Amino acid sequence: MGFAVFPFLFFTILWGVVGIVLPIIVPKGPDRGIQQLVLMLTAGTCYLFWLCCYMAQMNPLIGPKLSQHAILIMAREWGYPITDLAK
Repeated sequence: MGFAVFPFLFFTILWGVVGIVLPIIVPKGPDRGIQQLVLMLTAGTCYLFWLCCYMAQMNPLIGPKLSQHAILIMAREWGYPITDLAK
């Protein structure tokens, strides 16, 4: 997997709207500041969480490690039995 522009822009715009636009249109009231702060913190933390997960998938550090037994079972169940093993 590599870097894709569409998901990056989509989620950047989505969390930008939540963190920048929505706090501006919060109705006036005694707890308006708290609501604005909650929206900004939510947007910031959710965006950073998404960004870390997205970047971790672009270049994973390790791949799956399967035992020979697991590989043989998967091959048999998926219809590609391995009959000639290295002898």
